[in-house]
Amino acid sequence: SELLARSLFACGISTVLQTTLGSRLPLVQIPSFEYLIPAMVLSSHLSLGASTSKNGITSFRNSLPGTVVASACPAPHCAITGSQAASLREVSGAVLVSGLVQLLLGVSGMCGWAARHCGPMVLAPSLSIIGLSAYKEAALFCSTNWGVALLLMLLTVTFSQHLGSCRLPLCAWPQAQGGFTEPSVPTLRTFSVLLPFAGVCVVCAILSHLHIPWESLDLAMAQLSWANSTFHAPWLRIPYAGEWGWPLLTPQALAAGIAMAIGCSMNSVGCYVLCGRLLRAPRLPPHACNRGLCVEGLGSLLAGLLGAPGGTAASIANTCATGLTQADSRPSVQVSALACVVLGMSPRLAGLLTRIPLAVHGGVLCVTYAVAVGTGISYFQYTDIDSGRNIFIVGFAMFMALLVPRWLSAAPAHLATGWVPLDLLFLSLLMVPVFLTGFLSFFLENTVSG
Repeated sequence: SELLARSLFACGISTVLQTTLGSRLPLVQIPSFEYLIPAMVLSSHLSLGASTSKNGITSFRNSLPGTVVASACPAPHCAITGSQAASLREVSGAVLVSGLVQLLLGVSGMCGWAARHCGPMVLAPSLSIIGLSAYKEAALFCSTNWGVALLLMLLTVTFSQHLGSCRLPLCAWPQAQGGFTEPSVPTLRTFSVLLPFAGVCVVCAILSHLHIPWESLDLAMAQLSWANSTFHAPWLRIPYAGEWGWPLLTPQALAAGIAMAIGCSMNSVGCYVLCGRLLRAPRLPPHACNRGLCVEGLGSLLAGLLGAPGGTAASIANTCATGLTQADSRPSVQVSALACVVLGMSPRLAGLLTRIPLAVHGGVLCVTYAVAVGTGISYFQYTDIDSGRNIFIVGFAMFMALLVPRWLSAAPAHLATGWVPLDLLFLSLLMVPVFLTGFLSFFLENTVSG
């Protein structure tokens, strides 16, 4: 709950900056998946005290997301070893490095230059892979209870698609001259994510109160539960830099931080394009992309100084939810940023978020990331998809983005250059499908004639 509160605090401040000074799109900032894999590679290497690349990389195969971070609890009631504290500080150092690199990419204009050279043949496979890259996590969460996940998906699809044009007369706004008028946005579509989410959470709470064994957790997932630490967290604690020690800057942290920055920058550029596409807005100009990346770099710098295990990046799930609801209001996103800041100053309230059932998370991922896949496919209409060149670029980029991470997760020891930081950099990048798709499609699109 302490680590979650610090991440939420940094994300709330970054969201305010993003909507006012950055890209000015209605984007919520969160620690994205692209931070998780490099952090896992680094923390698994440190947890075993490995001195060679082979030892550190082999441990990644049997590690689980969150195990190292969840065990490194710096609160006064926790017994934390020196190696765990050093591991957490080194991960925070990697987040700090990623913020500096993102800030450099934004100030130099490299982000805008890359976005200007990303045509439909780059955007189509990249956005599709962004959506497909979360299918394992979605299936893992949904497997705790498929009934709950399917109920949430059914309600979301019904409200956003089948009843998308339905207006409720009870939600009419009064006019100054008297009488009532219907709102301009259909009510059920506007709340097509919030209402199913709240309704399913209430159903899960009722089942738990009635002591009905509705949720099945295997041993691995049960180890990820942080609910026991929620009741020991303080109600109010304002985070500040250096409270748990300053981030450690080592060659390993530098390599992981560079990988974090590259993966998250590519994810954020795709998120900017995705948001504009879903809201039918003009494509974001290069200078706005540069400002947005600079703001995300500042957010990651803040998160690293606060000791959070992840930086800030544009949220694909929230962007896709905005596409479902068509609620493209910056003030609404700023209200969510304020809520994140308040939760960040109350670790006990932030810890309550860990009580949300995993099946609910899985249902939300299934609905939102499916929108990203469909948006990527829609870009094929701007290409000559019958061309053999284009068919090869799309097929090769997407296939390799799914094949290489699976191969490395099964045989990570095959990637060994003899220098640990370089091994961590390559493994962190090659385990991220978004990087592979973006790099291969960008390279082939701008080098293959046709």
